[in-house]
Amino acid sequence: MIQILNYTEAAKAKILSRSMSNSGVERSVAEIIAEVRKNGDSALRAYSEKFDRVTLDTLEVSEQEKAAAYASVAPELLAVMERAAANIRAYHEKQLRSSYMFTGKDGIVLGQRVMALQRVGVYVPGGTASYPSTVLMDCIPAKLAGVEELIMVSPATGGAISPVILAAAQLAGVDRIFKLGGAQAIAALAYGTESVPRVDKIVGPGSAYVAEAKKQVFGQVAIDMIAGPSEILVIADGGANASFVAADLLSQAEHDRMATAILLTDCEALAASVQRELETQLASLPRQQIARASIEQNGKIILTDSIAQAITLANELAPEHLELSVDAPFDYLDQIKNAGSVFLGRYSCESLGDYYAGPNHTLPTMGTARFSSPLGVDDFVKKSSFTYYTKDALLRAADDIARFAESEGLHAHARAVTIRKEALQ
Repeated sequence: MIQILNYTEAAKAKILSRSMSNSGVERSVAEIIAEVRKNGDSALRAYSEKFDRVTLDTLEVSEQEKAAAYASVAPELLAVMERAAANIRAYHEKQLRSSYMFTGKDGIVLGQRVMALQRVGVYVPGGTASYPSTVLMDCIPAKLAGVEELIMVSPATGGAISPVILAAAQLAGVDRIFKLGGAQAIAALAYGTESVPRVDKIVGPGSAYVAEAKKQVFGQVAIDMIAGPSEILVIADGGANASFVAADLLSQAEHDRMATAILLTDCEALAASVQRELETQLASLPRQQIARASIEQNGKIILTDSIAQAITLANELAPEHLELSVDAPFDYLDQIKNAGSVFLGRYSCESLGDYYAGPNHTLPTMGTARFSSPLGVDDFVKKSSFTYYTKDALLRAADDIARFAESEGLHAHARAVTIRKEALQ
């Protein structure tokens, strides 16, 4: 049963304490990466046999496999995914930015070029559950940004990737798909093999091994983030529906035993009702064991003196998902400083964000919402500045530049300017 705690400094410390068990993972991942770098495709096949218990003749999904998978998915589900894709596309189109150029003083032109990354790798989990929603969320912004080639990897359970994953990939415009999972898939994307092309950036969630692999290859390639277990924090007043709140907490608890679900409320009656409702709803969940472990190990209900106190604590926690189940939620929105995504009101459940509404569900976890953002179009572009000075423009600035450079002891920097000035006078 979930704990109910009164707000104290000790309770606050329990909420703010996060841990990711990493025992043995770092060394194992380093060994996997080294093996893939050394032996390429043969290492990938060996790891597929070891971890996925499958022998792969070819690592890449064929066009015939894609077509068969798409045809096997129920038309009703395809229609739902198409509507979700349209919402995701419409939201992320607003994030597109343009290059710019402007003329300064006589003879000066400055600007910035916004260019899509050439090749991006997307990791899609395929362990205890498959997530076609992740395919749409991670791939649609990449394609909107103009990424030239989008490479997807996902574990091939039983020798094949889930048909619904492959169908979502086609809806999202993925170019190539490989039957690979775990740290070995990340290594293949980062360094390339005979079959898998090297990418410029890797995005997408995964297990602790995937997260560690992304951490270790960062610098060789860019990554989106080091994702921890899923999190939800609900701030609710006395007017909240206990069954709604319990369902929302469980919507994240069922992801992973390590997931965190927290309720902050100023209403003792609601706290007790949610505690009872969690037990009732847990009994009927297919993923009851996972959700119960999450709720009992990491879940908490904290009684606060006020909604204002709850918001202060929420900002310190910086949760991945934050629900404001309160009257007049927009009155509080500006007070929320740190959250990956905010869900406003009694009816904006977090599942809207996971699947359908449009904002991205790949979000900062483990408190990193203090300084990072949801995945979006900006994650798939790079920016480059440019500068043009005419002869006269350089002469006007030459003395300032030389003086500045010499003040830093960088006389060759100064000379690059003065040598031109001397030649022109």
